[in-house]
Amino acid sequence: MTWIAPWKRGPVLAALALLLGLVLLLHAWIPNVGGAGSLVENLLPWLGVGVPVLLAGACRRRSASAALALVLPLAAWLSLFGGLLQDKSHPGGDLTAVSHNVGADNHDPTGTARQLASCGADLLALEELTPQATGTYERALAKAYPYRAVLGTVGLWSRFPLSDTRPVDVVRDDVGPLARTRPVDHGQDEVRALRTTAATDHGPLAVYVAHLGSVRVLPSSGFWTISRDFGARALAKAVAAEPNGRVVLLGDLNGTTDDRAFHALTTRLRSAQDTAGNGFGFTWPASFPIARIDQILVRGVRARSAWVLPETGSDHLPVAARIAW
Repeated sequence: MTWIAPWKRGPVLAALALLLGLVLLLHAWIPNVGGAGSLVENLLPWLGVGVPVLLAGACRRRSASAALALVLPLAAWLSLFGGLLQDKSHPGGDLTAVSHNVGADNHDPTGTARQLASCGADLLALEELTPQATGTYERALAKAYPYRAVLGTVGLWSRFPLSDTRPVDVVRDDVGPLARTRPVDHGQDEVRALRTTAATDHGPLAVYVAHLGSVRVLPSSGFWTISRDFGARALAKAVAAEPNGRVVLLGDLNGTTDDRAFHALTTRLRSAQDTAGNGFGFTWPASFPIARIDQILVRGVRARSAWVLPETGSDHLPVAARIAW
């Protein structure tokens, strides 16, 4: 019977479609052997590309079964990311926060600082500051920001007075490219995260600035995230113990909020991009962003809008959010 033929065609395509749907639905159950689960979660939105690819194959094969099987991954992808396709921003807000990994290999810190000085932020967090470039940023931002707190490779420039600034220990072993910029006598206790209090017009706000360890794809061990994961746990512990109900976390976390490594953080803090942004807000690499690894997360305050700023001399894009009490 000729009407049965389309259902028999393309069994491999149908199987691939079902597998894609199951990966999207059950990504949290993928074993993290060699970091596989974490890697899939960081690239999760891009799995949606498989839907039109498989659909093209189903059309070419005239496979009704493959076309029907694509309903599963399409529905799964939309349930995960469909909400990000609409603009959730709202007017208003009490302050603007910006975070930017300025890049240890940035060849134009002066130009980057000039761009940031004009971005209109009330709180400006910078990560991956090198000893050679920190002075450049301090001089270029001094006029716009009368207050600053710089510890190790992270800093916060502020229009509000800052107090109770202290480091947060998120460092374990090798943390990535910044190791190349350390003085030879610099130990492993490099500061890559800080906590401070900003005295805003609406009361004290706890601000965390963090740059977690790098991740790598290694032939011997797969997706290497040990340093990053250690920092994520330490940062989550610090936020959990934070007595101030109003918290903003700014930084390069070297992972997306879909990554299981950040579950302890994302259960306590909400992503500004997810709640008040428009689109995925990818930030890295700046030349062709494929993932949002630079985050603004909040608790006790509301993100009214969130967006990505234009490219600077860094390999990351800056992120911004308008925050309200």
